[in-house]
Amino acid sequence: MSSLNQKLSTALSSREKRHIRRRLPISASAVHPSRDFTSNDYLSLATSPTLRTAFQSALSAAPQILGSGGSRLLVPTPAHVALERRLERFFGAEKALLFNSGFDANVAFFSAIPQPGDFVLYDEHIHASVHDGMSASRVDPSSLIKFPHNSVAALKQSLRKLLHEHEDLRDGKASAFVAVESLYSMDGTFAPLHEVVKSVEEMLPRGNGYVIVDEAHATGIYGPQGRGMVAALGLEGRVLARLHTFGKALAGSGGARCSPPRALNDILRINVAAILTTELIRDYLLNYARPLIYTTALTYANVIGVECAFDMLEDGSAEVVSSRFESPEICD
Repeated sequence: MSSLNQKLSTALSSREKRHIRRRLPISASAVHPSRDFTSNDYLSLATSPTLRTAFQSALSAAPQILGSGGSRLLVPTPAHVALERRLERFFGAEKALLFNSGFDANVAFFSAIPQPGDFVLYDEHIHASVHDGMSASRVDPSSLIKFPHNSVAALKQSLRKLLHEHEDLRDGKASAFVAVESLYSMDGTFAPLHEVVKSVEEMLPRGNGYVIVDEAHATGIYGPQGRGMVAALGLEGRVLARLHTFGKALAGSGGARCSPPRALNDILRINVAAILTTELIRDYLLNYARPLIYTTALTYANVIGVECAFDMLEDGSAEVVSSRFESPEICD
């Protein structure tokens, strides 16, 4: 065995002994069709005949459904722009920017927006993608500060320490970013968003404190028409950025494979996400966010799928579907 293979095998064996080795799950055909404890299909839209029919109709009417032609910085993507404008209206945001996944969006934001000399404080249970974004940022590793899960007291203590030790932060020349999720799926806990926002505003009165809220697990579920917990609490104008993903409750991914047709669910399984933020930050991300610049844009089919899901959110039919769980035929 080569040195590389030996090292890889040893690492996997260690995970095996600790019962944390990851493997792909069993086929969907072996899963009971009415019991879903593993996917993100919170509203059962991925298996909804209503959404499937609407999506097929929209695909038939669309002038283009396959591919996107390249990076959005190289080719016009009118459907993507139209969806972003819709998201701005729906969520009450200044600007929206689409990403291929929530992972890409978090990596893009946290690798690009915090500047040298800034600080990032993050909940210890924050998504792995935020960690990857912070690791790729220009922020000094010593300025990436973890605080205990949902502890506003610990967050305030960390901010006090930073303010005491760093004149630039006191003077407003440096910024502090606070990263939380509105709903943590692994624990089922909600962030104390109002208290977090209030603490940041009070402790950084020069306006150099910024709250970023990952709404991945709240999108489509909480808030008016599924707008998330930030909207539910009326905090839209008091957070710098919100991340909404459409691969969970809105059927971008998750759910069993169904018939007919298989190809539809394969398309809907691809993630879509958006960052809601200011025009300046959107412009900066277009210029510096590598996960956006150096990747092919979302296919038109994905954009159409999100539009159809939002139609159901806005007209109330998504709530009806989720309440009765429309269960289609499950394939082998």
